[in-house]
Amino acid sequence: MKTIIQYFRTHRYVWWGLFVPCYLAAFFTIEHFITDNYWATQTPIDDCIPFCKYFIIVYDAWAPLLVVLGLYLIVKDPEGYRRYMWSLIFTYTVSTLFCVLVPNGQDLRPAVVEGGDLFAWIVRLTYAADTNTNVFPSVHVVGVLSALFAVYHTPGLRKWTWRVGATALGVVIIAATLLVKQHAFIDILAGLVVGAIGYVVVYVIIGRRRDKRISEEKARNDPD
Repeated sequence: MKTIIQYFRTHRYVWWGLFVPCYLAAFFTIEHFITDNYWATQTPIDDCIPFCKYFIIVYDAWAPLLVVLGLYLIVKDPEGYRRYMWSLIFTYTVSTLFCVLVPNGQDLRPAVVEGGDLFAWIVRLTYAADTNTNVFPSVHVVGVLSALFAVYHTPGLRKWTWRVGATALGVVIIAATLLVKQHAFIDILAGLVVGAIGYVVVYVIIGRRRDKRISEEKARNDPD
């Protein structure tokens, strides 16, 4: 325990991770109050997308994968971790604020998820834990994009195998949000837009300034 406490004291960037429980508390609080009278985001496009319970495994694996990436960055790339967390903080906050200002949801879930198999059981559990509201923009999508941006900017993960694998997994996760009827098509589009804006803010505007400052500090400390 003392080792963990000491690590947190000497690696203050780890505290950015406290945003996650704060966000979850805010998200589920909002879901508690938004139960009806919301803007339904489904469009005719969603009628063409089938329900496939098997994709629930990928859908639910999204959160653990984000945590694993964060833990890797904490140990291997502190600066990458900072930018990863800033990307999540920006995009998740924007998404949550929009849901507060414009209550939204989708009415795409099947009335009954039939079957006694593992996949149907997990779908029912997921539906019970996560309502059909607060869907626009999709935080699954902005989370995937934040993870991909981090992978593409982390030196230890720049091999093409990591990039291709992460991109392919990201595409499957995004597809899963549609196939398990947790999101409508326009929720995905909105998530892509918010994620792109987050990239510009964190990796272009803030990132370039930090890169310049880090480079200047290295030059001062190592003039030779």
